[in-house]
Amino acid sequence: MRPLTLGTAAVLATALLAGCASSPIAGGDDDGRVNVVTTTGILADLTRNVAGDRANVTALVPEGGDPHSYEPTLRDIRDIVYADVALSNYLMLEEQNLITALDTNLPDDVPNVALAEDAVKYAAEIIPLVEDVSLDTIWLGLRVKGDGADLGATRASDVYLSATNVRGQGELTAYLTGSFGDIDVYFDSSDGFDASGGYRDDSVILPPAAHTHLSWAFTEPGIYTLDLQAKLQVSADQKPVPIATGRVVFAVGVDPYSVPGKEDAYVLNAGHSDLTVDLDAREFEVLLDHEHGSGDVHQEFFPVDDVVVEVPNTARHEIPGDPAYRFLGRAGDPVYQLPQAVLGKHVHGEIDPHLWQNVGNAMSYVEIIRDTLIEVDPDGGAEYRRNSDAYLKELEALDAEVRDTIADVPEGRRTLVTTHDAFGYLAQAYDVQISGFVTPNPAVEPSLAERKRLTETIRNLHVPAVFLEPNLASRSSTLVEVAKEQGIEVCPIYGDAFDQNVTTYIEMMRFNANSLRDCLGTGGGSGHTDTADTGTAEETPEP
Repeated sequence: MRPLTLGTAAVLATALLAGCASSPIAGGDDDGRVNVVTTTGILADLTRNVAGDRANVTALVPEGGDPHSYEPTLRDIRDIVYADVALSNYLMLEEQNLITALDTNLPDDVPNVALAEDAVKYAAEIIPLVEDVSLDTIWLGLRVKGDGADLGATRASDVYLSATNVRGQGELTAYLTGSFGDIDVYFDSSDGFDASGGYRDDSVILPPAAHTHLSWAFTEPGIYTLDLQAKLQVSADQKPVPIATGRVVFAVGVDPYSVPGKEDAYVLNAGHSDLTVDLDAREFEVLLDHEHGSGDVHQEFFPVDDVVVEVPNTARHEIPGDPAYRFLGRAGDPVYQLPQAVLGKHVHGEIDPHLWQNVGNAMSYVEIIRDTLIEVDPDGGAEYRRNSDAYLKELEALDAEVRDTIADVPEGRRTLVTTHDAFGYLAQAYDVQISGFVTPNPAVEPSLAERKRLTETIRNLHVPAVFLEPNLASRSSTLVEVAKEQGIEVCPIYGDAFDQNVTTYIEMMRFNANSLRDCLGTGGGSGHTDTADTGTAEETPEP
């Protein structure tokens, strides 16, 4: 990935601001109102309901954008610089460069509130982020363990995990496929490794205590070794400092138990595992098969030298015809690949950040927003309290409405299969069973085993419909195809963002509840077009 260099962005923004120093925040006029920036449209809508006419509220992530991958622009930097209040969700929901833009460019005396983290103080309920996908191969991610506080690290710090060398019979590429099919190549042995540039062209950048997923592709069978280094950049104006180095061994299409010198190594061949740099111990290790949110007490780490990663012959696929994947080779050529498994940029920690899918948690957000605005603008305290009291009553009614609407679905049919692990809070709060999320990797044809598992899940549980977020529908071919084969609907559901049909938080939660009722209830399909054919929702269900 070629990330935005935020130090450079800040310098450019400073120059831009110097040329228009009298300009107000981009979202409003210089009328004495409070300027609020939020990361997402959902947070902006909650804020507008509390602020009323006393604030200009600007969402940095545009309508329909993906907060997991949105990169800040110079206009965003200008909005941040002029802000009186900044509101993010955090818990690593947003792209790290967006969080760094806030922390780097916001004036020191301006409140910079992470709503998901503060919501616990306001009685919000949090749950672990559990990702449960059955895989034919290992799901191999990258992880930073520890917060690096003893090294001066903050949430805006960057850890560079860099590939410095690859040895093997072919080429190794590690890449990420975004929600809209865009691709970031992180490690690529075919063009060498540039030590003079600090290996930045072959680096993954993560904040402390974070995790991400990758696809790993190998052009030939054999034994590969990947040399890694980790550096910590505490702030944009400081040079990265070395943390650790390590070497990972992959057995690609060959017997992993016969790797010379690794006869007693632990073979990774299934489940969820991460190549991990420990900021505190300053070493590389491997987090073995785990589920997010299980807690460190259940996590087992091995020294990276004691592990062999198996890439079996079942991971052999043909490179797809899509020109976007030409970096892997010619279409139709074989490639051995460990899949990303979760579509989209997906850097996160151990807590599910999608708190707002439980209306009760959104009410906690509203209380934080109210108290923050009163702190910044005490003269408006009475208005903020009136607005928030009225809105909280609406949300309380919404919570009951969502609960009652979903309760109309027979208990045995409240089964959610979707493409994004964003609905854990909805499931917990409103008694819905998540039977899995299915996010096929578009870089490979779905395996027969994957299709069979999905088909059997739908058949065995008598699932009447599966659900797609509208902005991901075109990239979810496996789920759509299997649903069509089984004669069931593909229905819309909203997770992280609004669009032209759903523009407020209340509309979103009402839409989701109605969609679940209409598509899972005994009638089925009321108010929806069959998205297995169209890929979109043609109309919003009536409230």
